Amino acid sequence: VTIKNIECAIIDKAFEQGWIVPCPPQTRTGKRVAIIGSGPAGLAAADQLNKAGHAVTVFERADRVGGLMMYGVPNMKADKEGIVQRRVDLMAKEGVVFKTGAAGNIGGKPHPLGEGLIVPGEAPPTAAEMMAGFDAVCVATGATVARDMPIPGRELKGIHLAMEFLHRNTKALLDGGAVGGDWRGKAAGGAGGGIDAKGKNVIVIGGGDTGNDCIGTSMRHGAKSVVNFELLPRPPAGRAGDNPWPQWPRIYRVDYGHKEVEAAHGKDPREFLVSSKRFVGDAAGNLTGIDTVRVEWTKDDKGAFVMKEVPGSEHTFPCDLAFLSMGFVGPEKTLIEQLGLAADPRGNIAADFGAHATSVGKVFAAGDCRRGQSLVVWAIREGREAAREIDRFLMGSTLLP
Repeated sequence: VTIKNIECAIIDKAFEQGWIVPCPPQTRTGKRVAIIGSGPAGLAAADQLNKAGHAVTVFERADRVGGLMMYGVPNMKADKEGIVQRRVDLMAKEGVVFKTGAAGNIGGKPHPLGEGLIVPGEAPPTAAEMMAGFDAVCVATGATVARDMPIPGRELKGIHLAMEFLHRNTKALLDGGAVGGDWRGKAAGGAGGGIDAKGKNVIVIGGGDTGNDCIGTSMRHGAKSVVNFELLPRPPAGRAGDNPWPQWPRIYRVDYGHKEVEAAHGKDPREFLVSSKRFVGDAAGNLTGIDTVRVEWTKDDKGAFVMKEVPGSEHTFPCDLAFLSMGFVGPEKTLIEQLGLAADPRGNIAADFGAHATSVGKVFAAGDCRRGQSLVVWAIREGREAAREIDRFLMGSTLLP
């Protein structure tokens, strides 16, 4: 069923024909709402609350609005100017206020992906000032703390978190006006804003959408080789006996990045059952390889899977660039601590699903910072639900769905 294709065709046609025009609310409630984070959850909440007549301000520490949809998902998968910015511009015309860069960096901490990603500007409100200046606050900061790999050699140059690579790559393309045509020549500071895979041996550690995006982006840079490490065994072609419907099918899939590597180099990039033991470098501190060992998974006497190294399977893979794509462990703690929010056992903001109220009055939470790393559709749903509950909190009742 091509529901996605149909819906995309409808909205694209509507924009082309000029049918989508700003529709600001006819009346305002006089209530002020702050949204911290401009990813799918934050934008969904802001859109709904603005439609309800509240004055909405969205705070985003990056220089562009959109969260992971702007800087986490590569441009070839989601056009930043034609889709993401188009919607942001519409929301701005409808009255949503966006504060970016330093002005949107609530908490004032440096960006976890490195220097130069927070544009200097006006100082943001402190947590205390935000609580005093807004009638409600929605935290939608995502689960941005990436799982790292603290093995020997981690300090070598050439090892990056996946999001550092993807964020800087998209930022370089947009800053250089290079989303098409001669993107490499135009991209400010070189492809990837200093992380260029051209001519290099690239290893992506970890799978999923983020790992695949690192593979596809490295191919577009012109990498010499691309290898993808997976710690688990290759999934079966069809459902296993312990994976019945309606569970998510744990089956072998081939995504665009895998296809592109196989087309260019004649082999799927994935190496299954590989454990990284040590990053290897030269005298100048540059990454040159990764020492690995093959593993196998067996069940112990209690039926739990146990990983064991295979003797004699040690191997060193040549590597100039390593991207760590092993998922996210939860939200950053700065806002949680400054606002005094309670956290659940996993470190996410504690707030019941459907209600979204935190342990602190008038503060709500939505998206990955509440539920943990998840999907864009879940973030949008949570943002809309949080907006409904914030509207109910402010007005005593709500017409929002």
